[in-house]
Amino acid sequence: MKAVLLKEFGPAENMYVGEAEKPAPAADQVLIKVAASSINRPDLVQREGKYPPPAGDSEILGLEVAGIIEELGADVKGWKKGDRVMTLVGGGGYAEYAVAYACHLMPIHDSMSYEEAACVCESYITAFSNVFMIGGLKNGETAIFHGGGGGVNTAAIQLTNALAPDSKYIITAAPSKMEDVKKLGAALVIDYTATPDFSEAVKEFTKKKGVDVILDHVGAKYLKPNMDSLGYAGRLVIIGVISGIKAELNLALMMVKRQQIIGSVLRSRPVPMKGEIVAEFTKTALPKFADRTIVPIVSAVFPIEQVVEAHKMMEADAHFGKIVLKIQNI
Repeated sequence: MKAVLLKEFGPAENMYVGEAEKPAPAADQVLIKVAASSINRPDLVQREGKYPPPAGDSEILGLEVAGIIEELGADVKGWKKGDRVMTLVGGGGYAEYAVAYACHLMPIHDSMSYEEAACVCESYITAFSNVFMIGGLKNGETAIFHGGGGGVNTAAIQLTNALAPDSKYIITAAPSKMEDVKKLGAALVIDYTATPDFSEAVKEFTKKKGVDVILDHVGAKYLKPNMDSLGYAGRLVIIGVISGIKAELNLALMMVKRQQIIGSVLRSRPVPMKGEIVAEFTKTALPKFADRTIVPIVSAVFPIEQVVEAHKMMEADAHFGKIVLKIQNI
């Protein structure tokens, strides 16, 4: 099968399209003929040799796919060959065929294209699980989502609009993306290049109350302003550490304000736990995609042969929403 392979770990130019062995599904898996995948920031980190896949998963890049079921494992029930599906995968998304656990599958509604469906699983499930299931955002509460135009951030915005319509959210964004974020409904957009300590703006906006939930992928650099921005019983959910892993924390103030700091990674979770998250997402959020309340924001679509250009677009932070990799016509 055709797949994106690596000459060695390193820059985007080390990727190339070559031939790889077609995978075979285990008893609790299905084989998917892949129409589209998408580019996620962990793909770039894995390409550099710093984020290996979980044991037993494919070393080919790609964390989500959309396509049709080609083959069922012996124990799979409730699905059939030819079903249109989208799913998380531990690896192997940048290929014509990928295997996925049956408990991680979601149906693609007729209203959705494969390119749109390829955007859903990694970003929207990450946003949903961390903002709502872990962060516990309730309708009417206030949140901060860092990183204005990325896939997880735009997913968090759309999900909040749909599932917690009375909530207000604050976005930190680069100047080039501020207007696009405002159009999605942000109550306040902060230019993080001009205001690295955003906490004063947050306090002013919330009348010193602070916010209830923060979704953060920045890490160490933002720990202090995040904690300063959290209100009483606020929850900080950290899903990335691009600025570093070590920072000082005022434990006494955290205790007095009853704040929580929660670390979260989706990829390394056990298969059944991911299945539970997918099931909750399918029940609560997926109907919003079917009726087009939520339409995935596709920034660009690249054919598999242009995977290098797709990665460079993400590295340059030149996208708003998701970057899709079209694998083959189905």
